Amino acid sequence: MAGRSKRFGSIALGLACLAVAGGVAWSLFANRPDSFAGQDTPGNTTASIEPAGNTGPSGLPLPRFVSLKAEKVNVRRGPSSDHPVAWVFQRKGMPVEIVAEFENWRRIRDSEGEEGWILQSMLTGKRTAIVAPWRGHKTTPMHSAPNKDASLSAMLTGGVMGEVGHCDGKWCKLSTGGYEGFVEQAGLWGVYPGELVD
Repeated sequence: MAGRSKRFGSIALGLACLAVAGGVAWSLFANRPDSFAGQDTPGNTTASIEPAGNTGPSGLPLPRFVSLKAEKVNVRRGPSSDHPVAWVFQRKGMPVEIVAEFENWRRIRDSEGEEGWILQSMLTGKRTAIVAPWRGHKTTPMHSAPNKDASLSAMLTGGVMGEVGHCDGKWCKLSTGGYEGFVEQAGLWGVYPGELVD
């Protein structure tokens, strides 16, 4: 009977040590700067962050496209300057999609699908677009008029960025690298299919 009690005591002690080791490992992982574990996520801190219907707390539509106002813009892991910088955009005018709002912070998505938080003051309503980033280096035609039969103004490589003049739902007038013309709206990232842009 005494032998059995010693064996159960050893098993209990072993399980307790395992639990402590697991707790230590978890606390180390949770405090890593590149981990979200242990941090409040915006969705956990307030319900106003997630898009409610099609309008954000600002009264503007969600989602919506905007562009970067500055040459260098920090993208953070959460909606405050206390959150670490996830990456830095280094191109003024780059289009991004606002998918959520929290106070003066905007959760954005880039053309590669990455998401992070940017101060609202670093964004502008000026519309820009990226030519078919999903097509790699394949070219997209820019026409002189909003028609596939119109003469070519240029052939644009996937990933080229341009300024959007207007879109009629099928075609967008785009200016880039000294060229101006019309590109099929479905071939641009920075405008929604069928969206009218003035």
